[in-house]
Amino acid sequence: MKNNVFKLLLVGFTLFFVFQIRAQERVIHGIITTFDSIPLIGAKVKVLSTDQTVLSDTLGNFSVGCNNKDKLKVSAMGFYDQKVKLISNTKFAAINLRLKPGAKSREYAIGYGHVSDREKLNAVASLNKNDVDFSQYSNMFELIRGRFAGVSVVGSEIIIRGTNSINSSSAALIVVDGVPSDGSILNSLPPIQVKSINVIKDGSAAIYGTRGANGVVLIETKKGGDL
Repeated sequence: MKNNVFKLLLVGFTLFFVFQIRAQERVIHGIITTFDSIPLIGAKVKVLSTDQTVLSDTLGNFSVGCNNKDKLKVSAMGFYDQKVKLISNTKFAAINLRLKPGAKSREYAIGYGHVSDREKLNAVASLNKNDVDFSQYSNMFELIRGRFAGVSVVGSEIIIRGTNSINSSSAALIVVDGVPSDGSILNSLPPIQVKSINVIKDGSAAIYGTRGANGVVLIETKKGGDL
């Protein structure tokens, strides 16, 4: 009888460990960036179910083992933490951390080695709803005008200093929630619906190709959980 009980317990423990191992066999690969295109080095990626922590490499890439329905917590000095919920079919996670406002946050980002290219980071200006009450502005052009150094509004075009051209348009590319557009979209976008605005100057906008030659204005709108 005792032998049978022992065998049952042994089988039970074996199955338990097998299931635990299988649960941890899933590997998630990903990349961590800021301002959509600048890779973050040495950002912490923590698996909440196990407290396992890995760091992103010099290209912002990482790999980590986790359960099927797990969460990752991603953090870096100078940036807002972000939690990422994984679903069963997630194989690759592209995580974009938002830089906290203020010069000190940029100093942390560079001083702690999270950003290797100081010029690329300094070529980006950021403004979010925590910095200013967007609802006090009647339209997007009024909001953008005067809030970013070297950025001006001409008609329905956003002009970024140093990108003016005699023979072609000097207008910056407008990207709203990842969708490229022109300045006309700003006519129908209420400032109160905006979560953040990032202005990327010419050289740092190479990810957008020739369309970003005059700089890029990245606008993120509020989602259901932000209202």
